[in-house]
Order: sequence, then structure tokens, then C-alpha cells
Amino acid sequence: MSTLPLSALFAPSDEQAMWRVAMQGDAQAFAQLMRRWETPIQRLGARMTGDFQRGQDLAQETFARLFARRKEYMPSGKFSTYLWRIALNLCYDELRRIERRGELSLDSAETEATAAWEALGTAASAPDALLLEEERAALVRDALLRIAEPYRTVVALRHYENLKFREIAKILDIPEGTVKSRMAEALTQLSRLLSPALKEKPNLCKTPTKKIEETMML
Repeated sequence: MSTLPLSALFAPSDEQAMWRVAMQGDAQAFAQLMRRWETPIQRLGARMTGDFQRGQDLAQETFARLFARRKEYMPSGKFSTYLWRIALNLCYDELRRIERRGELSLDSAETEATAAWEALGTAASAPDALLLEEERAALVRDALLRIAEPYRTVVALRHYENLKFREIAKILDIPEGTVKSRMAEALTQLSRLLSPALKEKPNLCKTPTKKIEETMML
């Protein structure tokens, strides 16, 4: 039976670590938080913007803002809720900048999604399970960028980060029922966006809605 190292057993919780950062500017505690949360925040940024490099940049900015505003931290809830809120606000700011610069309009997103789908026709004809999973995941990622931010946020937190509805509700400061209704609407929109392609390539998805949900876990 494996046992955790003593350093892990006695490591402070996220809340304790952030309190040390807030009160003492503890660099070691801040490094612990970065090790724990850098990758999830990168993923969130990438899912929200559709750009892996932007996801990395947003993660760096999130932790820079966290440290800069450390004195404002109040341990009245989970640290993760506080951090997700910072990251999401930065994502929303970045999406607004993207929209202002016209880098990715709805029309261009649709064109890119269509081009990505058409490219599948040139893939190796021999069915390969890994390739099919990658193709499905790419289709869903493209479709995700075409739904509105409130729905995209819930999908990113629920299906990519495995958060519970009540946790998402706390992060977004909305009722849990609203989170669930947004999730249902998001799945409806994604199913509508993906259905034409999935009908054309039935080997990718024989039961669209179910497979969409499964694919979003990739």
C-alpha cells in the first residue's frame, strides 16, 4: 500500500497557502499554488479563447493579478472559487479585445470549423480509434467557440474541469438552477452545430448528444 510523502501530508491547503501569501508575501506558498493550479487555468483560457498560447498567457496574467491583489484576499470561501473568478474575468477581457480587433468573428469561426471538418476527408481512410477521438474533440472545440460566453463558460468548467454544478454556481455567483439551464442550452446548441457534420461522418458519432458529452471530456 503506497503512502504519501510527509511533505504532501503536511502541505498547507490552498486556503492556508493563500493566507500566507496575503499576510506574509510567502513565495514558497505562492509557488505551491502555481504548481497546483497553473495547468487548469491554462486549460480554461485555451477553451475560452480557442488558442493554446493565449491560455498560457492568461494563466500567467491570472497569477500575476492574484499576487498583485493578495492583500484583497478574504478567506471566506474556497481559494479555487476566488482563482477561477480572476481567470474568467481575464478571459472575458481577452475575448472582448479579440472581438474589437476582429480577430475571430462568428463568420470566421464558422469558416474555420467547416475547413477543419472538410480536412477530415483527407485523413487516413483506415479507421483508427485515437484519430476518431481527436477528430471528434476538434469538432467540439470549434463548435464551443461559436456559442455565447455564458454557455461556453459552463461547458468549460463542467465538462473540461469536472466541477460540480454547485461549484460553478458559486464561481459565477448565480443560482445552481441557472447553471443547469445554461448547460442544457449549451448542449442543445452544440448538438445543433455538430449534427450536420456528425450525420455526414456517422463513424465519428452514432449518438450525437451522448457522444458530444463524452467528447467534451477529452
